[in-house]
Amino acid sequence: MIQFTKMKWLKTSSLFFAFCLLTTFAKAQTTAGTLNDLSFLEGHWKGTYNGGPIEAGWTAPEGSNIMGYIRMIKDDKPALYEVFAFEQGEKGPIARVKHFKPGLIALEEKNVSDTYNFIEAKKNQALFEKDDVSVRIIYERRSQNQLVIQRGKMEDNKWVFMDLFIFTRVP
Repeated sequence: MIQFTKMKWLKTSSLFFAFCLLTTFAKAQTTAGTLNDLSFLEGHWKGTYNGGPIEAGWTAPEGSNIMGYIRMIKDDKPALYEVFAFEQGEKGPIARVKHFKPGLIALEEKNVSDTYNFIEAKKNQALFEKDDVSVRIIYERRSQNQLVIQRGKMEDNKWVFMDLFIFTRVP
């Protein structure tokens, strides 16, 4: 009787363990990112780029979106504006970016924006990939007062990232 009960317990616990493993694996495979994974972007940021000041700002997640901008200045004049809309998608946030020259002259067609799809998020970091798979972008808050945007490209079958913009929080 004791032997039978022990065998039954081993079989039941093994099945339970297998179920837990499969459930955990399935959850890991289907976990989608949320806009809260990008909440570290919120705030007002400044830095330098290409010999001039650069400024950025992002809102807190609300209404299934985050809005943001980057303003680049060169020789005391506007050089480029970028407008961001992070919208919640089924698999995670989708980043849509439009670029404008001074005078708000769009670089992309009227109904077109660069689209980047969410890949993964870690604490204070999120990875996106452009629709055409040519570029990856990492948004990373390296410290309370430093935000970095890295641009990645494929080299020798691996993604290589370089800092593109380095920002300091504006109080």
